[in-house]
Amino acid sequence: MQIFSTFETTGFLELAITTLEKKGIKKENIFAVPLDNRTEERKLFDSLHRSDGTTLIDIGMALATACSVITASIGFKLSWGPIYWGLIGAAGGFLIGLLIRLFIEKVIKKRKRQLKGIHSEIILIIECEETQAEAVEGVLWDNFAIGVSKVK
Repeated sequence: MQIFSTFETTGFLELAITTLEKKGIKKENIFAVPLDNRTEERKLFDSLHRSDGTTLIDIGMALATACSVITASIGFKLSWGPIYWGLIGAAGGFLIGLLIRLFIEKVIKKRKRQLKGIHSEIILIIECEETQAEAVEGVLWDNFAIGVSKVK
């Protein structure tokens, strides 16, 4: 039976390995694989096949609506009329909202696009007998494994 678990790079990983060795698991049956973390920056714009769930046009649409109503009202007194001024206000409001959202995403929330929370950095693979599986799993959970899975 194989048991897979993920850990952060901490002293608890070393404690888990030494505890497993004390429980009778041979060194040859314990395999640790370090993971490479993402080095490139996440993309800001979504494609047709991939989306991160954030939108850039939400503020732009709200400002386009507000600005078009205001400029259309003012447009009754201006020479081009309310329709043209409403369209000009909608375009201007949308561009302002889009620029605000781009500024927020690029400058303020730059860290949000990076992976957040606990990252798995090492995969630990343990080959053991089915009778040892519960004890091995308990040792892994006791040493703060991020995730554990068993494969027969």
